[in-house]
Amino acid sequence: MTDKHAFQAETKSLLRLMIHSLYSNKEIFLRELISNASDACDKLRFEAISRPELMGTDELAVEIIPDKAAGTLTIRDNGIGMTREDMVAHLGTIARSGTREFMSKLSGDQAKDAQLIGQFGVGFYSSFIVADDVTVRSRRAGTDEATEWSSKGEGEFEVQPCEKATSGTDVILKVREDDKEFLEASRLSFIVRKYSDHIGLPIRIRDDKGELETLNQARAFWTRPKSELKDEDYQAFYKHLAHDFEEPLSWAHHKVEGNLEYTSLIYIPRRASFELWNREAHQGLHLYVKRVFIMDKAAELLPPYLRFVRGLVDTADLPLNVSREILQGSRTTEKIKAALVKRVLDLLDDMAEKKPEDYKVFWNTFGSVLKEGVVEDTANSERIAKLLRMASTKDPAGELTSLPEYVKRMTEAQKSIYFLTTESLTAARSSPHLEGFAKRGLEVLLLTDRIDEWVVSNLTQFDGKPLKSVAQGAAELDDVVETAEQAQQESSFKDVFERVKAVLEDRVQEVQLSKRLTDSPSCLVAPDFGMSRRLEKMLAQGGEKIPRSKAILELNGDHPLVARLKETNDDAVFADFAELLYGQAQLAEGGQLDDPGAFVKRLNRLVLGQAPSGRIIV
Repeated sequence: MTDKHAFQAETKSLLRLMIHSLYSNKEIFLRELISNASDACDKLRFEAISRPELMGTDELAVEIIPDKAAGTLTIRDNGIGMTREDMVAHLGTIARSGTREFMSKLSGDQAKDAQLIGQFGVGFYSSFIVADDVTVRSRRAGTDEATEWSSKGEGEFEVQPCEKATSGTDVILKVREDDKEFLEASRLSFIVRKYSDHIGLPIRIRDDKGELETLNQARAFWTRPKSELKDEDYQAFYKHLAHDFEEPLSWAHHKVEGNLEYTSLIYIPRRASFELWNREAHQGLHLYVKRVFIMDKAAELLPPYLRFVRGLVDTADLPLNVSREILQGSRTTEKIKAALVKRVLDLLDDMAEKKPEDYKVFWNTFGSVLKEGVVEDTANSERIAKLLRMASTKDPAGELTSLPEYVKRMTEAQKSIYFLTTESLTAARSSPHLEGFAKRGLEVLLLTDRIDEWVVSNLTQFDGKPLKSVAQGAAELDDVVETAEQAQQESSFKDVFERVKAVLEDRVQEVQLSKRLTDSPSCLVAPDFGMSRRLEKMLAQGGEKIPRSKAILELNGDHPLVARLKETNDDAVFADFAELLYGQAQLAEGGQLDDPGAFVKRLNRLVLGQAPSGRIIV
């Protein structure tokens, strides 16, 4: 019985966008269909571990069968196959969240869009780039029933029973008149060698005489000696493995023998995957046991802060029936994981030292993810800290620096590594907290990532030097020695500060004379111990109920506004000046005013020289 089904609503749009985006890069349809066929064979090999009867007598392989007379191209595999339900679900339901994201990311750059097809799992539909009719016949391994799926890509598909002697899948394309080149054996052979030479099972083409020719090496890529592999080979395999159109920044290929035996091939990508920022999504390396594919995205092999790494591990020291639960509790997994972490950090160290421009690309793409390791991986915290890059007052042009470079530039008298966390680089560079440090030529690191607050909360020292926020606690400006004149200034402001504290009541912990301000009249400083003001703000925005600590209000005794404050005897005008200085300090650190309307009225009164009562004071 034949059943007709409608595609999901976005199907027509998807197919139209795909065909339009890839009209001059049509050959990638073959890469995608071969990749799907290879995956089907991997899945059969895995299921046959627990059900050996599923494996037939024939070697697992992919066949390409051009038929010029019929105008068809068939891609055949003897892998796991599909049931009727599988075909309806996987070949008919394409308007999923991943598809919507795929459609939104189509850019018009055909090389990039070609890779998105594989990345988002809609590669089968690239068949319609060269075919106006697609038929799929499939039989699930271990079953006797076969099903045929067919569609012209115009909004609906049909499903009906069919005859198929063996398990596996045939994808049959009715090739368009304009695309008959894809029925030429020489053209197909070229495409296979270009895109799929690294596939670990035979890819064969059937010629006009019915004879089969193997087109690829049909050997697991990572088992080949490094001496016979070129950079181009590693790059091609990466593109297949990661569904990425760009070459990786770096890679490492190792074979370990001894008490623990495994081969690892890890890559540092050039660009982020669409799910990088979803920590809950399964991400990770492909896992093989004795060259048998077990699972992709084996997150247990690397910590979350290295989730950008792509690659694989093939080991003989795990059982073939290994599950995620077994991986999580396995000492073998932990040993491999520790070795892989070291290898990735070695790779990044090497890139940072020998290829700084590539490392800059890496940092701009994945730096915020790597920072998580400072918090999560205490054993490697200092090593990861060496890889961090940050802006600095030393280079206003925006070049980033590292902690080792900062330490080399420290003055002999400098005890701490100074930093400031803010919302943006612009806000950081204009922050009043920097003034005293800039005047004395002391470098301050400028941290603008949200995660930086957690990083510096956990990275309390580097290379024996404590990290010190310039917006928290005492300024520690080394050349500030209290003179008799300064002591007299503090004494002269004692009553003023008490009056300011009375005006502001419980909004501040203390009011004191500033040693860090040179140009601004006021700033807010967090207490020496406890959370920074920015971290408190971020937690509050996230819904955390935490008691807000009271800030210290620092005033610049040499600023004209503070001098006016000191000279004011009128309590109401004094209160206006005190509130103005407090509000300015809030704004300067990127905070929000408690009452913006009242602040504006107060500012207008002082500009016009009026007391709150309306009388003229100037």
